[in-house]
Amino acid sequence: MDELSLAGRPFLFFVDFLLEQVLVYPREALVGEDIWVRFPGFSYPENTPAPSGKSLDLQSFPQSFTQYEKGFTSIHNHIQKGNSYLVNYTCCTPIQCTLDFKELFSLAEATYKVRYKDDFLFFSPEPFVQVEGGRISTYPMKGTIDAALPNAMELLRGDEKEKAEHYTVVDLLRNDLSMVANEVEVAHFQKIDLIKTNRKNLYAMSSEIVGRVKPEYDKRIGALIARLLPAGSILGAPKDKTLEIIKEAENYARGFYTGVCGYFDGENLDSCVMIRFMEQHHGALYFKSGGGITGMSTAASEYQEMINKIYVPIS
Repeated sequence: MDELSLAGRPFLFFVDFLLEQVLVYPREALVGEDIWVRFPGFSYPENTPAPSGKSLDLQSFPQSFTQYEKGFTSIHNHIQKGNSYLVNYTCCTPIQCTLDFKELFSLAEATYKVRYKDDFLFFSPEPFVQVEGGRISTYPMKGTIDAALPNAMELLRGDEKEKAEHYTVVDLLRNDLSMVANEVEVAHFQKIDLIKTNRKNLYAMSSEIVGRVKPEYDKRIGALIARLLPAGSILGAPKDKTLEIIKEAENYARGFYTGVCGYFDGENLDSCVMIRFMEQHHGALYFKSGGGITGMSTAASEYQEMINKIYVPIS
């Protein structure tokens, strides 16, 4: 990645959650690859089939609450002991769907959506880092609520648990960005976005943190991304100990879920966190989802949030 970015050569990349798998495709190497990408400033291929008109029926088969509670309790005990103060706990849920990945890609609406062959598909609302003209920005997203609730935005901003989670991840990402940038500051705090889904509409809370890329990371996209990963918004804090807690509590491998996908156009970088993630394995379909656990979290509400995030974003 550094070699390509220093040479000003455009490329697409995928980095998994644990930085164990890195896929890099120079722009010209995408020709003939079965990869579909829609970023705000980049699309490949230029044209994909229009929605088929077939109806979407997505059924999920989550683990039992008892199973979920076992992992939650382990995490909560660590938080009570002071070993972590925010842990992103996720699950892998079997699903059945009437549409295939190509049909879902064509139908879904998301800021970032990628179909990687028939292996995985994601519809992410969350940018990771963007670099343009030496300015770097990141947009941690934490906190969601059912948009149909009365005064939903005010409830989200005022919810003590959601506020604690959001404040924590903003502080974490501000510190992370300071490793690769100078003049770091929070430019926008607690912005609320509407996310439309096939089940219900949600409000999600995000903030914007900005800085100036340090000279040693200028045009070194690989070094910059490696320094920042795993992404704090889908890990927790402190990072090293929280990663140990996640490995202990989660009973599956995240793989590329909660990793980072990005495109460097020769000068600027846009990237996203790979969430709202579907995966196909040996003919079976899975949806990976979760949420942040703090000392104020309850197992029942977090279990429901994990289930609520199993959706396809359509109008």
